[in-house]
Amino acid sequence: MPSSSRRPRPIAWILVGAAGLVVATLVVTGVAAAFGGHQTAAAQPTAKPVVQTPTLPPITPLPSAVCMVSFTGQDITASPQEQTVGALYAGLPIPERAGYVFAGWYRSAADASSLNAADRVNGAQIVQCASGPETLYGGWMTTAAVAAAKVRVPVLMYHQFTTKPQGEKTWLKANFDYIGDFENNMAYLSDQKFYLPTWDELNAFIDGKLYLPKKSVVVTDDDADPTWETLAVPIVTKYKVLATSFVITSARKAPSPSVYVLQRSHTDNMHSAGANGKGKMVNYTYDQVVADLKTSVTVLGGVTEAFAYPYGQFNDTAEKALHDVGFWMAFTTKPGYVVAGAKKLELPRERMSFGMTMTQFKDIVG
Repeated sequence: MPSSSRRPRPIAWILVGAAGLVVATLVVTGVAAAFGGHQTAAAQPTAKPVVQTPTLPPITPLPSAVCMVSFTGQDITASPQEQTVGALYAGLPIPERAGYVFAGWYRSAADASSLNAADRVNGAQIVQCASGPETLYGGWMTTAAVAAAKVRVPVLMYHQFTTKPQGEKTWLKANFDYIGDFENNMAYLSDQKFYLPTWDELNAFIDGKLYLPKKSVVVTDDDADPTWETLAVPIVTKYKVLATSFVITSARKAPSPSVYVLQRSHTDNMHSAGANGKGKMVNYTYDQVVADLKTSVTVLGGVTEAFAYPYGQFNDTAEKALHDVGFWMAFTTKPGYVVAGAKKLELPRERMSFGMTMTQFKDIVG
């Protein structure tokens, strides 16, 4: 095509060398300027090269510090474990010995011998390892001594919380614990050095494989109501009291709000009434219950140690579904204490109601 019909184009020299490829472009307004002649119009500024910001690989966070924990004691062969500093102790072994019941881990041989509960170490405590790797010492009790102790463990059941000393004006008033009373409860457990069993410990206690101190208590909350997170969680964190929130996972999928709060299943979407006024869990088919439970377990990261029945209602279908999904224990709303040999899928809890005095609280926890 004749060039006379086109506008003048920029002239570019392309230099190719053995060492690589170099491209240079000179922009001019006329052919004469390109060859060094006098320009008849103002020269255009040379275009600046585009500088591209290099793409950096994503930053991989540094791994959490770990501490090597070793175990020793009579007939104890447990292998050392890596524990994460700043997290709760996880998966501490529960060894077995003929004629004896394991009585926990301690920071010294003397405390393991005397079974000093104040020095007992479990998954309610934060891994620190201030002096580096640590050794825990195992304690034992004879089966006869454990039977004679007749330990009963209260599992406390809270629901909602209020900042009003006079309580809430609702038909569910009894469910709202005054937050000042709740703080007094948690402060008492902390000051009196109550032992706070983990779920694997409570499970082993029921099986007769683990001794729990007489001053043992489990703190739980049902529903994960917003007042639990805003009012109660800061208090259990302040007093370092291990607590479990039984979560309705269709309503809450967020991670735990505190290192001291475990989240376990209160079903995914069965915490509502069926056609007959009873909870969905006792109206659903086996397959429906299993599907719901699996959904809740997935949301909670696969944990299946403990479960709370909505409204405390259960039947054979619910129990079979829980067993088949892999749950160890399930809690009703029946009052009472957990004891060795208890039926694991029908465990009792002590309801904490509005207006309960400290005297009543102390009577429940012992």
